[in-house]
Amino acid sequence: MTHFVISAPAVPSIPVANGGLFPVRRVYCIGRNYAAHAIEMGHDPDREAPFFFQKNPSNLDASGEFPSPIHSSDVHHEVELLVALKSGGTNIAVDYALDTVWGYAVALDMTLRDLQGEAKKNGRPWEIGKAFERSAPVGLLIPAADVGDPSSGRVELKVNGKMQQEGDLNQMIWKVPEIISHLSKYFELQAGDIILSGTPSGVGPVVKGDVMEAIIAGVGELTVRVV
Repeated sequence: MTHFVISAPAVPSIPVANGGLFPVRRVYCIGRNYAAHAIEMGHDPDREAPFFFQKNPSNLDASGEFPSPIHSSDVHHEVELLVALKSGGTNIAVDYALDTVWGYAVALDMTLRDLQGEAKKNGRPWEIGKAFERSAPVGLLIPAADVGDPSSGRVELKVNGKMQQEGDLNQMIWKVPEIISHLSKYFELQAGDIILSGTPSGVGPVVKGDVMEAIIAGVGELTVRVV
């Protein structure tokens, strides 16, 4: 029997639409996965090799509230398709990658753009601008069997009723099976791993009192208030 010298932390989890909780092991995020977003961030939209960063499992938050961080004056929204894995492995073939998926959800990759920009300028890691507390609001997780093919579907985000982000899953530079396959070349993926698959263009700031409404067709909706 395992004997921990302190109380074991609770297992981070996200709620499932038909009841229950999905335990989270790791959170991988792909950067600049929509051409228009790459352009608005000042980068070449050509299909370069994908790159990744991580958030912490405990950053996922299904409360419907996002606390406005006190250390940033430029907090941005990024709506994304969340992919939850039921299995994993290494060197997963693209043709079999979707067999590892348990379900999908709508999520936000909240970003402290000023702190991220400063870290980039100084050649430092991004965690301070990406992996801060409650930086990934999430909606209900929907089983893959109920979602079907995630290769297309409208993606949008409104702030206070005004459209800010619009796109389609078919605009991803790297599709979900390719993301899973590529990640598995460098990491041993396992059940409980989460992937945030990138955001379309239109990212922008939010402030206390704003209400963000995110929708991905066929997957679900997510409403989050900045508090």
